[in-house]
Amino acid sequence: MGEDKGKEVTKLQELTYELKIDDAMTKEVVTVTPQMTMAEFREVLRTHRISGTPVLEDGQLVGVVSLEDLINALADGQLDATIGEKMAQDVKTLYGDEPLVHAVGQFARLRYGRFPVIDREGQLVGILTQGDIVRALLRELEIDYHAEEIHRYRASHIFQDIVSDEAALVFGYYVVGKDFNAAGAASSSLKTTLYRLGISPPVIRRVVVATYEAEMNLVIYTAGGEIVAEVRPDRVRIEAIDNGPGIPDIEQAMEPGFSTAPEWVREMGFGAGMGLINIKSCADVMRLNSTVDVGTHLEIIIYTNTAGKHGAI
Repeated sequence: MGEDKGKEVTKLQELTYELKIDDAMTKEVVTVTPQMTMAEFREVLRTHRISGTPVLEDGQLVGVVSLEDLINALADGQLDATIGEKMAQDVKTLYGDEPLVHAVGQFARLRYGRFPVIDREGQLVGILTQGDIVRALLRELEIDYHAEEIHRYRASHIFQDIVSDEAALVFGYYVVGKDFNAAGAASSSLKTTLYRLGISPPVIRRVVVATYEAEMNLVIYTAGGEIVAEVRPDRVRIEAIDNGPGIPDIEQAMEPGFSTAPEWVREMGFGAGMGLINIKSCADVMRLNSTVDVGTHLEIIIYTNTAGKHGAI
């Protein structure tokens, strides 16, 4: 039977959770200085065939200048003006170790043509355009296809090879709190396992997004926890368990944009308050139990076909 369209996650959406911004960004960045004139900037754009660039002064990012700024300078007859006079100084940046999905959201929200990418020390490491994202996704689609086809045929018969009335495979992953460098490792490992078991790609995409969001909640809000995936022929069941601070008001936590993430976490690009909502949108069944100062138990069930679906709880 067909996949539930209301819960469908595309392969491209799945990859935006898996890939990091530094997987997609352009690392060889053309930069200019505030002292250059707009006439000189025009030559930079023409020579390098780009439409904008970061502005650096003494190695520090101080602005961004674009083709639109050049067009405005041309219209005003101000090609002798400096880049410092025409550049945008309120620079929005991205971190290279953020998931690519954060960049997609920023492009949609702010409508910028490009974002400078910095590391956690504030140094410029690249630049990201929407074109960079498209190229990275297409490249990964091709790599994924060839790599997984090698493993998939024999592994996909595993359930048929097990002689049992009902077979289940259980996989466990430990998640360390506040370890943002390792964030996403559990969901990525589970994705590879499910592909090799022959689970259908549309189901895997929903599982990966839901598991990633659950994993990030463990990283952001707790000292760590465990993700357990139980795979059966008719469903994938994921549990995220922790002994963290708990959720005082589950109904409030399910509201779009609500987040208790500290400011330093928000500055890193995490804790936007959409995690539980994204999980619910992917799940056929979602159960959330939490006690303050005791911990949280999240259960997610995603059916591998609509025939076994009972509806969300």
